[in-house]
Amino acid sequence: MGRLSGFRYREIAHRLTVLGFAFDRQAAGSHEIWFNATTQRYTTLVNHPGDLPEGTVRAILKQAGIEPDQFLEL
Repeated sequence: MGRLSGFRYREIAHRLTVLGFAFDRQAAGSHEIWFNATTQRYTTLVNHPGDLPEGTVRAILKQAGIEPDQFLEL
């Protein structure tokens, strides 16, 4: 298990909010688009039950321009 495994939707959404992101709009199915007005970046967050795979969390952070260490500090 990697450092970014074991995160649920609510935990990721909370950390994104702390980092300046806000829910922007609903996308297809269980996908949500989040936007940070300061950095002008978007990221797609999946709203699935249970833990999100580590690769999915890494992709969310890469889109958002957030370093894993910065995400884990919160």
